[in-house]
Amino acid sequence: MNLFEKEELIRQAAEDFESQSPEALLSWAVERFPNITLACSFGAEDVVLVDMLQKVSPKTDIFYLDTNVHFQETYETRDRLQQHYGLEFVQVLPKLTLEEQAQQFGEELWKTAPNQCCNIRKVDPLTDILKNYDAWITGIRRDQAPTRANAKKVEYDVKFGLVKFNPLASWTSEDVWNYIRSNNIIYNPLHDRNYPSIGCEHCTRPVAAGEDPRAGRWAGFEKTECGLHK
Repeated sequence: MNLFEKEELIRQAAEDFESQSPEALLSWAVERFPNITLACSFGAEDVVLVDMLQKVSPKTDIFYLDTNVHFQETYETRDRLQQHYGLEFVQVLPKLTLEEQAQQFGEELWKTAPNQCCNIRKVDPLTDILKNYDAWITGIRRDQAPTRANAKKVEYDVKFGLVKFNPLASWTSEDVWNYIRSNNIIYNPLHDRNYPSIGCEHCTRPVAAGEDPRAGRWAGFEKTECGLHK
């Protein structure tokens, strides 16, 4: 398939699946792109996609970026999901340990240079793992942040050079939680403690009533994304 044919396929799929269910898009995605993977952060959207994917294509790889500084509740959610579905998430680690990072760039880099820390512990590892695939699936939604407002359900990810599927792009937070409750899905208990968006422990705080759902990420910095979805 040449570039023009791929672009046309993506454009048509984005149009066709805009009004269809996430499950329908997932089914098409894994059939059309067998060498596909799901990125899981163990947040609400991603546990929904894990459940859907287990019903559609249980052998499809699901990976997570292990920054070594996730909340304990996040690791426990991972373990519960693995046990429940009988699967093994692919662990993707940074090239540098926390100790090596501190030696090279100083202690608690996330406090002084969060973009650099995200690049080391998230973006670079993601770049490495995605080189093994032709397409990837994410849990981003349009109403999560202005930077995601124009996300299509199917698009070409220029940054990583592969097809990107966003099955929940048109869903609201209410849609996500309705699915979780209706299907009794395992989810991160931090969501019940005012953490609508959960990242690394040092860079995530609870969100107060009336605040933007992503206000708890990198509080005090002009930063709203870790760089995975730009």
